[in-house]
Amino acid sequence: MTSIRIWGPGAGAVVVLVAAGVWARGSSAVDAGLWADVRPAIETRLVTQSAGNGAAESEPSLRSRWFCRAEALDLTESGDLVRAGVDTLCLEYGVRGDALMECSGAQIPQVIRLERDRTNGGYRVVSQEEAPDDDAEWDEDHFSPYAESRLNQEMESAGLQAAARTHFGLPATAPVRNC
Repeated sequence: MTSIRIWGPGAGAVVVLVAAGVWARGSSAVDAGLWADVRPAIETRLVTQSAGNGAAESEPSLRSRWFCRAEALDLTESGDLVRAGVDTLCLEYGVRGDALMECSGAQIPQVIRLERDRTNGGYRVVSQEEAPDDDAEWDEDHFSPYAESRLNQEMESAGLQAAARTHFGLPATAPVRNC
């Protein structure tokens, strides 16, 4: 009788932990091959939409350009259609002297729907949604619980800085300053 009182709750706790682990592992699975196929269309769309909205673009003495990246949080495919729940980071960089200037930017969760482009291969964006003014309820309605838990994590910008330095012909050690 004593063994049941001691081992019963312990075994129950182990079952709960294993089930939680399986749930978390299953809900975080993103098809890497599919993501590699749709990511270029998503990031190209983000850069195109950002152009014309930056602080540096109105400053003639500063060459600037937008750089964007997306992280897949939810990714589902149905036939030729893909629904991508993503967190996006777009930053506007410019050059002043030998320094890379970070001028504008935003990290925004979005739901992007894509369709396979059979003519050109690859995918094209057919719709894009984002929350109105950091609406937590929108996030809850549009992302899985696992994906939603990752939305407030700051996205890494080192890759965007490296791409900007390369684009502007700056050395990898060029300092990054604010506009």
